[in-house]
Amino acid sequence: MSNKTARSTARAREAKLDEELAAFCKALGHPARVRILRFLRAQRSCFFGNLSEIVPLSPSTISQHLDVLERAGLIRSGAEQQRGCYCVDPEGLARLTKLMGTALDGSLPGS
Repeated sequence: MSNKTARSTARAREAKLDEELAAFCKALGHPARVRILRFLRAQRSCFFGNLSEIVPLSPSTISQHLDVLERAGLIRSGAEQQRGCYCVDPEGLARLTKLMGTALDGSLPGS
């Protein structure tokens, strides 16, 4: 592989990682979503309660925020006995943490 090809491949890989990090940042671009993620992270298991006690928003607005976090891969959701349950996706959170660390120190992580 030539140096030019290697540089081109590295730039393409870096661009892909930048896009992935930007998607995570967009998902965390609202204080309510940050608060929800922090709250769910502090739980020892999936949360079955009313999140409007955590963020003072309407259930439909909270649902929209949960959807954004889930599409970004930061949380998981499900239904048990007609109740919603929410928990942090540890793999998504680990990926976000790794990408943030590398963005700040300038290294390029493996994909």
